[in-house]
Amino acid sequence: MTCAVDHVAGRIPSLERPVLVAIDGADGAGKTTFADAVGERLLAAGRQVVRATVDDFHHPQAHRHALGRTAETVWERGFDLDALRRELLDPWVRGPGSAYRRRWHALATDAYVDEQSEPVPDRDVLLVDGVFVQRPELADVWDFVVWLEVPDAIRVARMAVRDGTVDDVADPDQQRYLGAQRIYRTLCDPVSSADLVVDEGGAVSG
Repeated sequence: MTCAVDHVAGRIPSLERPVLVAIDGADGAGKTTFADAVGERLLAAGRQVVRATVDDFHHPQAHRHALGRTAETVWERGFDLDALRRELLDPWVRGPGSAYRRRWHALATDAYVDEQSEPVPDRDVLLVDGVFVQRPELADVWDFVVWLEVPDAIRVARMAVRDGTVDDVADPDQQRYLGAQRIYRTLCDPVSSADLVVDEGGAVSG
């Protein structure tokens, strides 16, 4: 995977403005770990990086679960996309000096986060990991998108360790998220839309 990280870091464009980069992939694909590694490579190359994650922009649990716990509600009600645009992405698109916040909601405490805003820097890289980042509400902001392609069985096993869920793709808890990813693939085709695709073995295409 080291070669893949180096390849991705080398492909991220340098522009005369801030650059917005997304690491996309299904639950348990390793997005956060991969994004952290890419960020470290960029820092080592002398570029400045701001890390953020879509996981810090969930809706509160009462909203997420109000209509049940299904693949459709994961897709439709999981994330506060308006807040993600308003607080983080759109300020970076507007450019240097705009005020942004990288966190909006803490999933662990199910509470909103009162975080002080920061000014968008001149030419730094905003490196965001998360699911569904190429859905229509977000797709227009990214300068570069990487998709991590990992088989369902491997991702489910990782989530079982990480979240204490059942290591079984047929389990209802797992099927909810697998189903949401099927909706995403059907509506948005995120693999084809990504600038680069990295598979579980570290091979890069695109």
